[in-house]
Amino acid sequence: MFTSHHLRPISKNLRFLSTSRRVQHENPLGLPRRPPPPQMPRKGGPIQRRSIANVDKVLVVASGKGGVGKSTIALNLAFALALRKNEQTNAPLRVGILDLDIFGPSIPTLMALKNAGEPALTSVGSILPMINHGLPCMSMGFLIPSTIPGSDDNTDTPIVWRGLMVQKAVQQLLFDVDWSRDGQGLDILVVDMPPGTGDVPLTLGQLVNVDGSCVIVSTPQDVALSDVRKGIAMLRKVSVPITGLILNQSFYLCPGCNSHTPRYLFGKPDNFHDVARKLDTPVLGELPLVEGVSTSADGGYPYVLTNIKMVESTDGDGGLTWRSNMAQVAERVTSALWKS
Repeated sequence: MFTSHHLRPISKNLRFLSTSRRVQHENPLGLPRRPPPPQMPRKGGPIQRRSIANVDKVLVVASGKGGVGKSTIALNLAFALALRKNEQTNAPLRVGILDLDIFGPSIPTLMALKNAGEPALTSVGSILPMINHGLPCMSMGFLIPSTIPGSDDNTDTPIVWRGLMVQKAVQQLLFDVDWSRDGQGLDILVVDMPPGTGDVPLTLGQLVNVDGSCVIVSTPQDVALSDVRKGIAMLRKVSVPITGLILNQSFYLCPGCNSHTPRYLFGKPDNFHDVARKLDTPVLGELPLVEGVSTSADGGYPYVLTNIKMVESTDGDGGLTWRSNMAQVAERVTSALWKS
């Protein structure tokens, strides 16, 4: 069990919590003292929002229900965006990804950075993102120690924090990471949100100028769609703009069968489209259920970077459709970002 008492200095690069109870709540990541981030609004007081330094646009990827493939989509969407060009400068888009799931971070696994060690700090105490496959990322998973003596493996280390600690950690991940690289900031920061409508999305919506957009991920089941409605209502309440919905695992195309008829393993998407119409929210794309997407995620390699011939040979039409539809989602998101 990982509580604030387990945080300890594990290298000269990153210093964890002080033993002071007050400092623990104000600085859960134990960073060197810096100007304070914007504070949560007091009752009746104004909301203090600000932009994330060295980030042009913020793209939030959220879901109401856990287990719908949100993190996998967030990662692949980030790389699909990085394969595109900035419509204003014609240079490749500079993209990063921030994992805000404090209790169940997925990005270290998806980026093949499990147990990669803790990130370094700049001279002014900002956290430097970890980089793999050419894309910078940050996650709570990089910042927790191992509970196994003599091991760096923190995979089984749970975080047991109450709401205030979570809020402060989120603030530090939002405002104390240096996203600049070679003197340039990011065009887009993809923020992988935890599921639900708890402290993290509330903190983001109240403290950050989300001048980009938000993409909501769901699966066809009614139990997931119910939480999608709640999630969209909550995000709109805190003025986070919703760009559209992505339906994951919408259908299955058998790679070894003669028939190319879609099979709706989790039900047809009729209810999903009804919800989208009622919420006046566009559908950005539907992604099929593809074995290779899961395999690549477990292996820490984005599916959008997989060799297209290998995709065709192993996953057939399903894999090609997934790649094509993800590229279309990236195109639509890019257009929406620079219209906002």
